[in-house]
Amino acid sequence: MATESETKVEDRTILFTSESVNEGHPDKLCDQVSDAILDACLAQDPESMVACETATKTGMIMALGEITTKATVNYEEVIRATIKQIGYDAEDKGFDYKKCSVIVALEEQSPEINGAVGASGTKSIDDMGAGDQGIMFGYATDETESLMPFSIDIANKLGKRLTDVRKDGTCGWLRPDGKTQVTVEYKNVDGAMVPQRVHTIVISTQHSPDIENEDIRAQLKQHVINPIVPADMLDDNTIYHLNPSGRFVIGGPHGDAGLTGRKIIVDTYGGWGAHGGGAFSGKDPSKVDRSAAYAARWVAKSLVAAGLCKRVLVQLSYAIGVNKPLSTYVDSYGTVADGKNDFDLADIVEKEFNLAPGYIIRDLDLRKPKYQQTAAYGHFGRTEDGFTWEVPKDLSAYKTA
Repeated sequence: MATESETKVEDRTILFTSESVNEGHPDKLCDQVSDAILDACLAQDPESMVACETATKTGMIMALGEITTKATVNYEEVIRATIKQIGYDAEDKGFDYKKCSVIVALEEQSPEINGAVGASGTKSIDDMGAGDQGIMFGYATDETESLMPFSIDIANKLGKRLTDVRKDGTCGWLRPDGKTQVTVEYKNVDGAMVPQRVHTIVISTQHSPDIENEDIRAQLKQHVINPIVPADMLDDNTIYHLNPSGRFVIGGPHGDAGLTGRKIIVDTYGGWGAHGGGAFSGKDPSKVDRSAAYAARWVAKSLVAAGLCKRVLVQLSYAIGVNKPLSTYVDSYGTVADGKNDFDLADIVEKEFNLAPGYIIRDLDLRKPKYQQTAAYGHFGRTEDGFTWEVPKDLSAYKTA
């Protein structure tokens, strides 16, 4: 057996970890409320300008921010309906949609911002400016069918599975709050990341008081982990930490305060690639924090889907009121197809994608109310949910050009 010093660098593996949170996590509850309000505005007025934050703690939830819309929305009704849908319907679960105090502190958008952006029909699609300055990243990798990193893909699916078996009664003892975390052993093959096995799985889930930890762990393996994680990625050495803190009865806003935009790595690539720092939820598509991040994912996924590279990072940058990106950067980590380089990929992006804010909104059809469903289990990689940025543009002609 080879010693450590005799092992070749190319044979070494690394460990990488990604986490996800359930829709009942207090931060995710806030994300969903903010996006439910956005959807309610867009359903009546597609030109709505929305910047809505949400905060919550025991028995209280508050929506605050700026909204300019022709829609007539009962914000309190939208908020309570969202909390109910998540499953917080009793105080002993950490929150009760019927009894909680709802505070609405929403004002109209600054006319200075509206004038610079021109998003409410005051400027043409060519002249529409970005809703803010900032940098946005998109990432794609060929390690999964959805072209998402395996570690965050599995973490999100485990979280979604926890919710499914709670709501369908398979594990009726589950409650809405919870977290998952997956550590994967990877091998770097000429810049491409190839998953070898699942090293560690962590699940912390809120539960009813009448179930013991031993039963929780057995049922999590049977009903959550085994149906989601490919069997060939688990082995006798896989480590499980299932409710490692012990009891987790007190959860939701009772156990921890929540705030929109605090789970941005969960929302994107689980720590892979990069993140510009801007949150998504509660923002209409004139805000490039959201729309340009979706566009960057669209670009990255299109490049990988066409076989032009095995994984890629795309960066875009914008200035408020300016009608086109300030810069575009492409990095394939050395995985670009034979005969090409990253400059060629950047040229393809420039030719095939109009990344001006108005064109992103048009090409990805971002004025429709579809945002609440993005606000839990990741904004990317969910091809079954009809997200337009997950449908790659056909760039196959460039593979042989």
